[in-house]
Amino acid sequence: MWSYRLVAPYTFEKSDVLPRSPESLGDGQVLLRFLAAGICGSDLPAFRGVKGRLPFDTGRQAADKDGFPIHEIVGEVLASRHPSHRRGDRVVGWASGFDGLMEEVVADGDGLLAYTESLSPAHAVALQPLACVLYAVEQLPDLSGRHVAVLGQGSIGLLFSYVAKERGAAQVTGVDPVDRDAVASSFGVDTVVRATSDRWVSHLTPDARPDIVVEAVGHQVATLGHAVEACAFGGTVFYFGVPDDDSYPISMRTMLRNNLTLKSGVTMERRRMLGEADAFAGQHPGLLDHYLTHTFPADDVQAAFELASRPAPGRIKIAIVA
Repeated sequence: MWSYRLVAPYTFEKSDVLPRSPESLGDGQVLLRFLAAGICGSDLPAFRGVKGRLPFDTGRQAADKDGFPIHEIVGEVLASRHPSHRRGDRVVGWASGFDGLMEEVVADGDGLLAYTESLSPAHAVALQPLACVLYAVEQLPDLSGRHVAVLGQGSIGLLFSYVAKERGAAQVTGVDPVDRDAVASSFGVDTVVRATSDRWVSHLTPDARPDIVVEAVGHQVATLGHAVEACAFGGTVFYFGVPDDDSYPISMRTMLRNNLTLKSGVTMERRRMLGEADAFAGQHPGLLDHYLTHTFPADDVQAAFELASRPAPGRIKIAIVA
């Protein structure tokens, strides 16, 4: 079966690998036929050549894996040892081994859910990042009447903006050096700030400080500090981006003096949240159409990642389809 492997920075190579047999599945595992995958910002450091390890695995370099680094996956169940999934089901969720760039994918069934049949696989793949955003927003205080600022208006940040507005935020500010004027209104952004986060913070007046700041950039240290600096007294900062460093310096003086709360965390209760995402998308027709801006066939994985790695105003979500 076909598979892709990173053989050098910015370079994928397609190869044939042996398929997994249904008999080799462990308890709770599901074997999927690849239908679609989404490119996440957390996939890009590996594409650029950053050495990384698989989560919870201290012994193996992730970049050595076939199918790495895709984790947003849609597939058809070929075989299952999970009680909730049957052969022929079409499901969306996590490729638990971060190895979704192959013709057949083995995944943990607890991270998969059947989705609304009217969705195309390319649109359905967006339910996975939406599930992550919805779970994060559940961890925040009530957004009704609040000012929410989202640092980073990429594929995750725009979902945060949309959900914040839908959850009653009085004002949503989107901060990004990429020009998002053309898409901001479709995602509930009231104020578009085209600037880096440090420049935005340096111009904030006391009465303009947001009650809640979401750091949706990741992969750098400084932005979290800017989120803390920007937040209003008694406010909440949520760090969503993927940390590439173990330690992030922030001003504890600012945290203390301003009575701030800092939250973070990975998505739990994945099947429940995928169901919430499916329902949310059904209640907001048009959201996934605005969100999915580019699709590439599986033979063009290289081109898909090259586009994903370049900031572009009109690019939001990229899907790879069988």
